[in-house]
Amino acid sequence: MSALTIFADNGASEPLWQSTDADAIREQLNAQGVRFERWQADRELGDNPTPETVLTAYQHAIDLLVAEKGYQSWDVISMRADNPQKEALRDKFLNEHTHGEDEVRFFVEGAGLFCLHIGDKVYQVLCEKNDLISVPAGTPHWFDMGSEPHFTAIRIFDNPEGWIANFTGSPIAEAYPRLA
Repeated sequence: MSALTIFADNGASEPLWQSTDADAIREQLNAQGVRFERWQADRELGDNPTPETVLTAYQHAIDLLVAEKGYQSWDVISMRADNPQKEALRDKFLNEHTHGEDEVRFFVEGAGLFCLHIGDKVYQVLCEKNDLISVPAGTPHWFDMGSEPHFTAIRIFDNPEGWIANFTGSPIAEAYPRLA
């Protein structure tokens, strides 16, 4: 189940707010300029779908985003616990960074934790199947896929070169809860 937990950015000892209600999550995130939506596939994907199957199932929704925001490319990323690079990738994504473009992810299966450092708060968004999140360009954030990752997500870019991070050097991510 999707969840949002909001902390002060000076410590994660006590949540300021938390919810698993999709409408409440959307309201809180939209107030910060973060897009959060729930999408549905227009067909059954089956077990371990190919990237082509995933993109075909969600092409209608991707087309709407492209028309609205002018995104230029998209792909599918899958991460599993047996990936030999999982630790290195997790470590990389756990460092606070920004992007020069929106970071748009739609979770087809599995889960991941987006942590957004906005103003004096940290918004931890547990994204699961059918969740779309769009983190605005320039927003400091980090991502935790867990020690045993399992997710498939559509990545949507307005830069044809794809994912380019600008690391902030801040150790803030170390102070907040992570996925197991």
